[in-house]
Amino acid sequence: MAEQAQYEELVRQFSAFGAVKREMGRILPSDCPSGSAAVLTLLSRHGDMRMSKLAELLAVDMSVTSRHVAHVAERGWIERSPDPADKRSRILHLTPAGEDRVEEMSRLTTELLAERLSDWTDEEVAQLTGLMTRLRASFDDCRSAHRPPAPPDRPEHPTRTPAITQ
Repeated sequence: MAEQAQYEELVRQFSAFGAVKREMGRILPSDCPSGSAAVLTLLSRHGDMRMSKLAELLAVDMSVTSRHVAHVAERGWIERSPDPADKRSRILHLTPAGEDRVEEMSRLTTELLAERLSDWTDEEVAQLTGLMTRLRASFDDCRSAHRPPAPPDRPEHPTRTPAITQ
């Protein structure tokens, strides 16, 4: 197990990582803030879903999710259609314009990373990716282990799928 000083340095690095996230956010198109980008990315990765599932993947409450969904729907990047299983719910899905927006954001972020990591070896990039994946999985494991039990009249919460986030 790592020593206390190593964990303290790790905390400092996490705090400093905010600068990386901010720079990545600055390259997003001005009409697509990070919350909207997260909605589009999750729909692209996981396919059509209910708003409740999207809120779970975003790890935010329904009111925040609703604002993000309204923003992307107003721009024609997603459509909301009635859920055949529950007419009160809506199924969200990407439109062709939304798919184009996801491709554009992916291209922009990939170009930024390629530029900033140009002096890294392929092995170093792969190592970072593997360690970040493992770190995220460790936190997903912790979150599901501490999840409160579902009420008796509702099914258990589905397993959380790792998502990119904002």
